[in-house]
Amino acid sequence: MILDEIIARTKIDLERKKKEYPLEWLGRSLAYNPFPPRDVHKVLKSTEENPYRIIAEVKKASPSKGVIREDFDPLMIAKEYEEGGADALSILTEPHYFKGDIEYLTQIRRYVPMPLLRKDFIIDKYQLVEALVYGADFVLLIAKALTRKQLKELLEYTWHLGMEALVEIHDKKDLIKAIFAGANIIGINHRNLETFEMDMNLSEKLIPLIPNSKIIVAESGIYDHEQVKHLHEVGADAFLVGEHFMRQDDISGALKKLKGKQ
Repeated sequence: MILDEIIARTKIDLERKKKEYPLEWLGRSLAYNPFPPRDVHKVLKSTEENPYRIIAEVKKASPSKGVIREDFDPLMIAKEYEEGGADALSILTEPHYFKGDIEYLTQIRRYVPMPLLRKDFIIDKYQLVEALVYGADFVLLIAKALTRKQLKELLEYTWHLGMEALVEIHDKKDLIKAIFAGANIIGINHRNLETFEMDMNLSEKLIPLIPNSKIIVAESGIYDHEQVKHLHEVGADAFLVGEHFMRQDDISGALKKLKGKQ
């Protein structure tokens, strides 16, 4: 399964990184960190003034679709997202299957004001410290890729570092893990990471099971305003959208249109 394959590759990369830049060395650099994490709750929670919160994704490729955008300039894409009114940005940092780079976080953090999500396959505290050093404000934790104990430990360490986490789920089993861990922000991924099949009804099935206090993010397969409006009506606060924007010539215009501003 592709998720297992990505996790296995991530573990290999981690071992190499830990030898080159030990956690103690990485941790010491936090004393000079110019990027203190920003509050993401206020930009992801739906309000009357801004009901459709958009986490716009900087994404070159995916395992299922290959290269999505050939003319890929992360900073220029981020600036277009800013112009279009994005509430936060999701930055792919996984290098092998998504063609991401952790350096994108720092490049973008210098020039755009929106909070940044490190989107990767996080399985170790090292990656959380790394995310903070490079400028992330929140991180992705995938319930499917972690045991209940691992998820809770990583989430608590994320908070210890002053960041927040988007805990991604795909089914009831994942949701139980997320609630047990104490997740504040729960993302419902309509795409099954093991088969890549889509279930656009998943948010409707799972949102009624999520406690009212949580911020809910709908992910994957979102490409028009009517979808956003419907998902908001069933309880979603925010929408993580990547591939749709990456295929557009006018990224900022597409974002405005998704928000219903055009």
